[in-house]
Amino acid sequence: MSIPMKRDPKTDHLLTPENSALILIDYQPGLIEGTHSISRDNLLNNVVAMAKVGKMYDMPIVLSTIAVNAGYQQDTVADVRDVLVGVDAVDRDVVNAWEQAEFRAAVEATGRKKLIMAALWTEVCLMYPALDLLKEGYEVYALSDVSGGTTVDAHNRGMERLIQAGAVPVTWEAVMAELGRLKGGYDMAQFIQIMNEHLPKSIPGPLAWAR
Repeated sequence: MSIPMKRDPKTDHLLTPENSALILIDYQPGLIEGTHSISRDNLLNNVVAMAKVGKMYDMPIVLSTIAVNAGYQQDTVADVRDVLVGVDAVDRDVVNAWEQAEFRAAVEATGRKKLIMAALWTEVCLMYPALDLLKEGYEVYALSDVSGGTTVDAHNRGMERLIQAGAVPVTWEAVMAELGRLKGGYDMAQFIQIMNEHLPKSIPGPLAWAR
């Protein structure tokens, strides 16, 4: 007979909604247009799914844009903004988000050391702040299928460099399952709905165990 482990969601070594924060950087039309390591449809599907996951678990979410206030770039795409109602983007005038005081303050305000991160582009706006965050003692979980690079090679080399520096490569559906494994604080029907809407239709397995 198995004895359930007692796990504190705040101190658990695995990801939980109580010990993690979600960071999404630069999901803007111009940067999506310049992403070529993943199709636009897949990219939007995955980032919207991850945004829904963050909202479902009521996680701290940091959203950032670049050069919107300066007039060079458009705001976060509507598909993402429609999910993240109430989450104001931190606009930047520097490439490395960690060098923007307002972004740093937003991350620190979450009180979390486990950061689930995705950005456009992988080799620039994900890698630079992630490397700084790792150096400052944060745990970085880099969402490989929610991020994208200017080329497949650029994305892959960016992910490899992050992994070598200590970041953990993850995918959105794996993160959703890990966050929900303690089965509390979220609606299972919503969990299943996210899978039905965003997982490839050729993957029936997760739907069976989620029921």
